[in-house]
Amino acid sequence: MNLAKHLIFQGNRLVCFSFKAALFLSVLTVFSFGQDDDELTIDSSIVVLNASIKDVAGRHVSGLRKQQFKVFEDGVEQQVDLFSAEETPFAAVILLDTSGSMEERVSMARAAAIRFLDGLRESDSAAIYRFDSKVILVQPFSNSRDVAEKVYDLKADGMTRMNDAVYDAAVELSKRPEKRRAIIVLSDGQDTLSEKSADRALKAALAADISIYTVDMSAIGDSKRVQSQGVLKNFSEKSGGTFVSTPGGAAMREAFAKIVEDLGIQYTIGYSPANTRKDGKWRSIELRVARANLTVRTRKGYTAEKQK
Repeated sequence: MNLAKHLIFQGNRLVCFSFKAALFLSVLTVFSFGQDDDELTIDSSIVVLNASIKDVAGRHVSGLRKQQFKVFEDGVEQQVDLFSAEETPFAAVILLDTSGSMEERVSMARAAAIRFLDGLRESDSAAIYRFDSKVILVQPFSNSRDVAEKVYDLKADGMTRMNDAVYDAAVELSKRPEKRRAIIVLSDGQDTLSEKSADRALKAALAADISIYTVDMSAIGDSKRVQSQGVLKNFSEKSGGTFVSTPGGAAMREAFAKIVEDLGIQYTIGYSPANTRKDGKWRSIELRVARANLTVRTRKGYTAEKQK
């Protein structure tokens, strides 16, 4: 029998009777988006976490076993069904803010994107989008370390559709076969024109198991900086990514090198939630490791499917 007949998609989450098959195929996602925020939910038959584990020196920790991990959903321990600890290809979308407020920092954002591409392995893939009053594809998915010539022609102008850009990137990444996916946002965080809310954009990313890495490009002394940093931090912290507060110089180069490394070396843990209620509520997730002095980073939760 064709393996595909054993797989059923509900909402945008894979339902599978064989956890081994699910791990082999990775977690495929199919989206069906409506006009209302409440329509964007996940089927929670299986929840997958991509986790970064580091020691006190900030080094990635390898060699951990399935028995050392515990997952808690809303404080209730869950049974770990999927476990993988291997270097795996990733797909990423780089979002460059080219709105009018970024006039003096577009070249810095471009340099950061180039730095990220420099770290790609042959098996990785990345695309580049710009966003201002529109969200526009600049460079399609590829494993090339070179940037398209039009990247050098980017100029700052117009309003800011950051939330729409994150949402659109999540939709595009949901079509990718890689089980590790990321969005890298380079912006001052000041959304002025999006149709989507920040919450809806985050839900789209969580539904597709995407980590969001955000780089604060706001100018020092900007009166809105604290507020915009809060938006960027919320994207990264809830999705299991990181927030970079220093966008320039050696600190930025080091941060992007770490993001590439982070995406390639992660643990993948999956579980079938004990709570099967389709109530559309937020489910908080905590991942613990039975080893002292480790930092665990993964997404903070998900929104359960809501019964129609």
